[in-house]
Amino acid sequence: MKLINIGFGNMASADRVVAIVSPESAPIKRIIQDAKEQGTLIDATYGRRTRAVLVMDSDHVILSSVQPETVANRMTDDEEGRENE
Repeated sequence: MKLINIGFGNMASADRVVAIVSPESAPIKRIIQDAKEQGTLIDATYGRRTRAVLVMDSDHVILSSVQPETVANRMTDDEEGRENE
């Protein structure tokens, strides 16, 4: 199982990530609200501004205060590091 750092020492399973998106658009805001109502929202922002939303294959939604590009780079950097070993 590959884990990626999503900020503040929090980790998420890289294998289960479906999408990493920015939270500004109305459809993503609806996804966040629906997840909150269903109890599948995980807030890993520590009270900071949400900059990335991770949609998981288990219908969980994870909020992160790290930029989406940073999370994506951490995923690809981790994969490249494993290939070199």
